[in-house]
Amino acid sequence: MNDESTSSNSQTDWQRLDTMTDEDIDLSDCPEITPEMFAKAVVRRGLSVAKVKTQVTLRIDSDVLKWFKSQGRGYQTQINQLLRAYMEAHQ
Repeated sequence: MNDESTSSNSQTDWQRLDTMTDEDIDLSDCPEITPEMFAKAVVRRGLSVAKVKTQVTLRIDSDVLKWFKSQGRGYQTQINQLLRAYMEAHQ
């Protein structure tokens, strides 16, 4: 086994970063965020404790389910997050 430490001292020039203004930051390689990107965003509020999930049978309009499935993997999690956001907004 290697006893050498895997952590190292930061090589970041924190003093220079502290003195920078927003205008000093080069964002040329960052894509502009579009309304379409926001539309596909998933709301996540911090790190939550894993909740116990219950399997249910739920009747959903076919076109609604087809749309969620077309969003790719994690569509059931997306549905759960939207239902949770609705629940929290109405408590």
